[in-house]
Amino acid sequence: MTPQIELKPQKELIGQRLKMSYADYKIGSLWGRFMPRRKEIKNTVSNDLIGLTLYKKTHFSHFSPTNEFEKWATIEVSHIDQLPEGLENYSFPGGLYALFQYRGSSTDIAKFYQEIFTVWLPSSEFELDDRPHVEVLGAQYKNNDPSSEEEIWIPIKRP
Repeated sequence: MTPQIELKPQKELIGQRLKMSYADYKIGSLWGRFMPRRKEIKNTVSNDLIGLTLYKKTHFSHFSPTNEFEKWATIEVSHIDQLPEGLENYSFPGGLYALFQYRGSSTDIAKFYQEIFTVWLPSSEFELDDRPHVEVLGAQYKNNDPSSEEEIWIPIKRP
């Protein structure tokens, strides 16, 4: 497990958000609401879908499956001319990220994340930063398919 370390630029995103916890994980509901609306969004940069997770600063240091966080289902735009009703914009701040390539079913991704946070991160020269966590669902993404591929971005900083 060797990620690429990249400085990602700021991005403008449009999508929908929902508060949830791992004990009450509503990701299917969020993407189910967003997907029919994505064609209403103008000035898209690509067809890649971008999932964001915004955790509270204490989420990992005081972890509990009932800790709430905010998930976003979005797509990147070059600029915002109009915002369709019921959708919101999010200005992704960019920054330093560890990029991991994940291949497998979305039902097995928890093990992959566990390895990132319990093996890779503690042995790396970085620490977790308080910025959005990102999943890029590109052309190779196939929900719940063992051959699915996605890119996972973990926000990092030097201690």
